[in-house]
Amino acid sequence: MMRREYWVWVMLLAILLLMCLPGCQYELVRKKRAVTPGEEQAMRAAEEGKLFEESLTAKKYPGIEGEILESPFLKNIYFQFDRYDLSEEARRILTENAKILLAHPDLIIQIEGHCDERGSHEYNLALGERRSVSAKLYLIKLGVQGSRLSTISYGEEMPVDTGHDEKAWAKNRRCHLVILSR
Repeated sequence: MMRREYWVWVMLLAILLLMCLPGCQYELVRKKRAVTPGEEQAMRAAEEGKLFEESLTAKKYPGIEGEILESPFLKNIYFQFDRYDLSEEARRILTENAKILLAHPDLIIQIEGHCDERGSHEYNLALGERRSVSAKLYLIKLGVQGSRLSTISYGEEMPVDTGHDEKAWAKNRRCHLVILSR
């Protein structure tokens, strides 16, 4: 009889523990403070900022004293042949770039205008300048301070692809953003 009573008590105790366990878990969850949307956004921005800082690579450019920094987070924009107006895709990319620049207000950026090899040297320098200025004006429109942005044209002098076909030329008709200081 005693043995049977013992097992009844063990079973009752087990049932009570199982009934309390969900309540205990609920208390643990309830005590953990919920993250507000603003805090979540701040945590995400801090993580993105850390990733951005880790992505920076130093490069030496001819004609520029010291090193410049580049990041794959600052994306190139591309242009049609003999054009400097911004496509919808270029505007979308510049909007993403502007978000990064606004999150890092200490960055000083240079916007490089590039062309393919077709056209005279003088013409390509002027076209590259118009491309870099159009990108700068759009970034200013998005809220980036103009004093943080400078432009330069390399014309056809710094191709990404040295080929002599449309595929290579399309890669070379671009604006490239570099970081002069932070």
